[in-house]
Amino acid sequence: MQHGRTYAAIAGALKILARKLTHMDNDGRPLMVDVSDKPVTARVAIAQGKVRMSVAAFELAIGGGNHKGDVRTVAQLAGIMGGKKTADLIPLCHPLPLTSLNIVIELDVHQCALVVTATAKTNGQTGVEMEALTAVSVACLTIYDMLKAVDKGLIIEMISLLEKSGGKSGEYKSA
Repeated sequence: MQHGRTYAAIAGALKILARKLTHMDNDGRPLMVDVSDKPVTARVAIAQGKVRMSVAAFELAIGGGNHKGDVRTVAQLAGIMGGKKTADLIPLCHPLPLTSLNIVIELDVHQCALVVTATAKTNGQTGVEMEALTAVSVACLTIYDMLKAVDKGLIIEMISLLEKSGGKSGEYKSA
């Protein structure tokens, strides 16, 4: 009987929480947000992530010679492809017509790391944060895949939204 009351309390709390979450209906079921009444605005999102690695892997990543190809170029392309497929990967994301998706991979020599930054743009009724975050994630995973033969201890970290603009919620910049 104790568990029945606990589950009922949890279910009740979820229903209350669901009223505040945009991707759940009043009963706590998944919901794709209706953006049909929202105005079309220019939207931009910038996300970033980092892949730390051993000195040997870092030298291979920046010097070329990897038998799988140029690590940074392949990761850039993979990030673009991943960002374009966001709606296929994240169940409740709207498919968006991206007007631009740029991936920059910079070197952090002090930490033996590659820093991936994605800038996604669209003119639409919903934001491009998920596209930027997906692009960074896929680029970082590609770096891991291309260097794992040299260093299985690569660390993917710090994937986050740096800033976004456009839409009802306006500007955001991370602290």
